[in-house]
Amino acid sequence: MTWFMVALVLVVAAAGLLRWRRPAWYWLTFGVTLAMARVLVRYGSVMDACGLTVPPSRWRLTLARVTNRPVPESRPPRILRLRPTRTGLVLRLKLRPGQDAFDIAAASDRLRHSFTMYGVTSRELRSGVVELRMTGYDVLKRVQMPAKTDTAPMRVPVALREDGAVHYRDYRAIPHALTLGATESGKSVYQRNLVAGLAPMDVALVGIDCKQGVELFPLARRFSALADNPDTAAELLDALVTHMESVYQLIRAEQRITADVPDADIAADIWDLPADLRPTPIVVLVDEVAELALFANKEEEKRRDRIITALARLAQLGRASGIYLEICGQRFGSELGKGITMLRAQLTGRTAHRVNDESSANMAFGDISPDAVLAAIQIPADMRGVAIAGDSTGGWHRIRAPHTSLRQAVNTCNRHADRTPDLPALAPFRPALRSLKPVDAPAVESIPASA
Repeated sequence: MTWFMVALVLVVAAAGLLRWRRPAWYWLTFGVTLAMARVLVRYGSVMDACGLTVPPSRWRLTLARVTNRPVPESRPPRILRLRPTRTGLVLRLKLRPGQDAFDIAAASDRLRHSFTMYGVTSRELRSGVVELRMTGYDVLKRVQMPAKTDTAPMRVPVALREDGAVHYRDYRAIPHALTLGATESGKSVYQRNLVAGLAPMDVALVGIDCKQGVELFPLARRFSALADNPDTAAELLDALVTHMESVYQLIRAEQRITADVPDADIAADIWDLPADLRPTPIVVLVDEVAELALFANKEEEKRRDRIITALARLAQLGRASGIYLEICGQRFGSELGKGITMLRAQLTGRTAHRVNDESSANMAFGDISPDAVLAAIQIPADMRGVAIAGDSTGGWHRIRAPHTSLRQAVNTCNRHADRTPDLPALAPFRPALRSLKPVDAPAVESIPASA
């Protein structure tokens, strides 16, 4: 009995230590078993307390009356499946007649408390079937991406959602996106994860970094074109528009619209072309869009109109030609001048990190979801990298990208530098790379500071 008590105390102490220091390990060793037991034991009473049960049907009442049996109790949604995951549980429910998926969503917070879980989110899979994703710990506190992800061409895993699922940046589903965030909010880390995920793919990267290239030029070995000032950016965007027009000419020449060709085989974008004729897709990353829209004199105003017009044309027409926009900035409002709101309307994907005011959050989600605006302004300052991701459908998620240092991103780009395509239209903007040779640096003398 003494040894049993000692072993029990050691197990409880180990569980407490794991829950404090390594919540993911605690969940996989102890938490998942305890959580499944809680859900199965408390399920009926919790659903009844949350008002998620339906009274017995008339035929059941009639049958009970005829057979002189007790009145049947109210019935909760039927459990179709309870599946453990590396971050929580997935509970799939079949709704009873008269129930609605909104009832489950409205009771998510009460279910979280009742089942002693960290978070509960719901989504409707099909008519009458709702899936509850329950997380056992704060997965955004220390982001650990799964070893295996569902990658595909132009589909990059960039972050982890608060329900434990992987957040993907799918360019073929959402061609253009906007990323907002204040200084030190995590935009740069999100962008590094994006570049590191695109580096192993057959894609051309084009960067516009008007902060003298301090963010994107370290990754230059994987970029087909780079611009570090607004003048070069204007010329680069004009070259992209010209390249887009040439790709459309290629699609028209290869559309295959003869009568014997099925409708599904008619080419309307580059992905309908044969692999040997398909142009390389291009992802354009703009680090700070405000630097392209601000001006101080008439000449800079003309250059600004030229840049915004080119960006708007790429946003409207670039998807079919395989040109995708990834625009970042601290603000993206109408104060940046004409054409900005038209450009923003074309950016379907929206991601907002911590912002300094509510109006900045409205720039990202005001025309999509008021709830996303409220969630964006509630991101704490000490949680760098936490963001709200949404799209034009009104759905949104809280996400956080894993921390990727600039050195890690540079190493990834250098490792896949041989995949950098050489596009003739963008050849003048190809970054000049110096050969890495060891050089004996001269001794640096200390210079006294002037008074």
